[in-house]
Amino acid sequence: MGNEIEIYNAPLPRATDIDSANKRISEYVKQTPLLTCATLNDLSGASLVFKCENLQKAGSFKYRGATNAILKLTSLQASKGVCTHSSGNHAQALALAAKTKSIAAYIVMPGNAPRVKVDAVKGYNGNITFCEPTLQARESTLEKVRKETGAEFIHPYNNINVIEGQATCFYELLQQLKTAPDYVITPVGGGGLLSGTILTSRYFAPRTKVIGAEPIMANDAWQSLKAGTFIPSENPQTIADGLKTSLGSLTWPVIRDNVYDILAVSEESIINAMYLVWERMKIVIEPSAAVPLAAVLENKELFRNKKVAVVFSGGNTDLKNLPWN
Repeated sequence: MGNEIEIYNAPLPRATDIDSANKRISEYVKQTPLLTCATLNDLSGASLVFKCENLQKAGSFKYRGATNAILKLTSLQASKGVCTHSSGNHAQALALAAKTKSIAAYIVMPGNAPRVKVDAVKGYNGNITFCEPTLQARESTLEKVRKETGAEFIHPYNNINVIEGQATCFYELLQQLKTAPDYVITPVGGGGLLSGTILTSRYFAPRTKVIGAEPIMANDAWQSLKAGTFIPSENPQTIADGLKTSLGSLTWPVIRDNVYDILAVSEESIINAMYLVWERMKIVIEPSAAVPLAAVLENKELFRNKKVAVVFSGGNTDLKNLPWN
């Protein structure tokens, strides 16, 4: 495959599409709170506000995109169910969104997926097929499942309706905050949340700078941005299991052309940021969700005296396997 990626010329969600998506999903998703923490403000030298998608249904922002995609299915598509491959949060989100509308969900998961996420998918009535922990195995297994069931494939991030749903996170934040922040920073794995945030910023908060944050040990987005060409993720080794995926053909061009910067952080910084949130804010976030705060704490000069919105992307943590133990 090399460094090649097929770029789709699909029409991106417009401002009206994001507003419509927000209305469409509003009765199904939670309006998650904005929290602040004086200790973290002091540590960072910035005025931080945290969008707590860790408190979202199914435990992450992924429920927004999955719900939007489910609600936009035709009746014929819905009758045959939906399918996807995911190591965790999208699997949970799609299974729950499908269950809410009494639609079958077929989920391909790698055999090494966190037990807490596997159990949640089962709890949402998802039909799980396990595979080897490689992208090739996930895709080939999914294709087999899709052919057998006729289910509609809902990609975890490379899907316009999913990106449109993820864009509602920052859209909702702007409505809650009233005044647009100087920066908004989200994690970046496949890029659904980051590209959706970029689109919302473009339409509704053009002066807000959008930043992506990822682990140094899975820094394909950082490498791609610096090189100006897509560089896929190769053998990522990070505790932030939700950020191991490569960018998609829909998300990469949006990020490449519009993101202010991508910051890569150390594993130690991720663990430290996660611990601080648990200890000081008394809320549960997963390692992937700690990455943006880690980026703020590693780059204090960039954010000093600025108003910074930080998206806590999820809270699906294996309590028996905490990174600081």
